[in-house]
Amino acid sequence: MAVRSGVLVAGLTGAALTTVVVLGLQAHAKVPPALRSPGAPAASRAAAAPVPERPGPQGLPARSGAGARVVYSLGQDRVWLVDARGRVRRVFRVVPGAVDPAPGRYAVTSRSLRGTGADGAAIEHVVRFAKVRGVVVGFSAFRGGGPVAGSPAPGTGGIREARPDGAAMWDFATLGARVVVVR
Repeated sequence: MAVRSGVLVAGLTGAALTTVVVLGLQAHAKVPPALRSPGAPAASRAAAAPVPERPGPQGLPARSGAGARVVYSLGQDRVWLVDARGRVRRVFRVVPGAVDPAPGRYAVTSRSLRGTGADGAAIEHVVRFAKVRGVVVGFSAFRGGGPVAGSPAPGTGGIREARPDGAAMWDFATLGARVVVVR
């Protein structure tokens, strides 16, 4: 019995998709809860796929503006990357620094691929947007891994992200990009 090439290709495609789904679910199960973005599977976050907006604490904060922007909630320790059409592209948790920026609208003023934080930590994907009483405030990821829980070092303005989130922020928040800080 001869197998048509279209049937063979469909069968192989189905098997490949099943494998990808199974591997994605296994990987999602191994992500520490503190680094998960609620409501978004790990595979979609890694690809920066749109995250549906929902009312409540996971949804985009009201009055955060319109158009492309980074929204940082001080109260939720959460960041939303929002595209020009107003769609949420990525949502993730952060660990705030000791110095918070005031709620308001800012712009990305400088960026560094790698550096050393005020606390002496090796960091990467540094995106700076504010200065508070002489302390520079910005997003960054530890080069050695995810955000560290606990109290930030006094006088630091580094808002720490997990490495994949830091890379997404780096790609999204170029010089001049809008950053909206909300309570």
